[in-house]
Amino acid sequence: MEELKRSFMERKRCLTSSGHFINGLALPLGLYLGELPDIPLPHKAWQTRNNQFALAAVLQVEGAVKRAIKIYGAERIGVVIGTSTSGISEAEQGLFHFEEHKELSDKHHYSFQEMGNTAQFIGEVLGVKGPVYAVSTACSSGAKALAAGRRLIRAGFCDVVVVGGVDTLCKLTVQGFSSLGAVSHQQCNPFSVNRNGINIGEAAALFIISAEESGVELLGVGEGSDAYHISAPDPSGDGAARVMMDALNDGNVSPAEVDYVNLHGTATVLNDQMEAKALDKVFGSSVLCSSTKPFTGHTLGAAGAIEAAICVAALADDGFVPPHLWDGVQDSELPVMNFADDISSDKVAMKYVLSNSFAFGGNNISLLLGRN
Repeated sequence: MEELKRSFMERKRCLTSSGHFINGLALPLGLYLGELPDIPLPHKAWQTRNNQFALAAVLQVEGAVKRAIKIYGAERIGVVIGTSTSGISEAEQGLFHFEEHKELSDKHHYSFQEMGNTAQFIGEVLGVKGPVYAVSTACSSGAKALAAGRRLIRAGFCDVVVVGGVDTLCKLTVQGFSSLGAVSHQQCNPFSVNRNGINIGEAAALFIISAEESGVELLGVGEGSDAYHISAPDPSGDGAARVMMDALNDGNVSPAEVDYVNLHGTATVLNDQMEAKALDKVFGSSVLCSSTKPFTGHTLGAAGAIEAAICVAALADDGFVPPHLWDGVQDSELPVMNFADDISSDKVAMKYVLSNSFAFGGNNISLLLGRN
């Protein structure tokens, strides 16, 4: 997160051009090129890049989980992970091998592509015995996992839940979004009149949530499914506005009290249009906002979690405002928005922030986070 914050402050994009995923066509992607930890479990079912991403995040929180196990017991610790790809990349490799050799590779395992694989892997690595499952609702998955974890605690099933999102790049998603005409061949440009699509990315973000008060809290959740269309959003923005208001009402916070909104901000024509209208209905043109996807890419099932983590960083660090990176060319058909790049460098002490995630089928969620 510190490296990502530096990228924000320097207005440095974190995208890489790669032709690996779509027939040699180079696209800007939020592709991680660094080293990943080796999977410590020997069974081949766990040997995926998605689980390596998950492990990199697990290693940062395992100390807190071990302490929680000592206090509450392993059976009172749960895991809920959002994803949309799981190990589909490895499954693709298995299919390519089968096509060429007419038999499956010894390294292949059917569970690679199961959506619950990464959640189960995290549960195994951490040694927890509570509920362990995945949420796969496309681009809202990571945020939905946080909401599901809070429900497990409030329902009395768990005292602590490891929640978040993990998604890694594969040909299925890159080519699939490209076939929808949703992928930009340039770095994405959210809310600009020149916007023309998303950049796909990969990421992992995990949280430890409990009923105990901490510096940053998940104060409110608004969830909905307007079912307007299988892929296109409701152009009125009513469904998105409704979940934003539900999150605020759940947290007993008024729109005027919100300091910042992390926008879903995909840079597709219809999604940005809808979200701009929804934001205007709830906040008018005053609330500070930005889309952070030009830095990370759209990380799909992990997006809601990584963007919640960005919001936590903004709450925990006075002066850190996630900037809105775009060409600055306003779309006259959109309501006026108060993008974070329009403010001075003065420190902004935030108390309440909202994070939006909107998915296929009108599967929408907003998370309200705040600090004591």
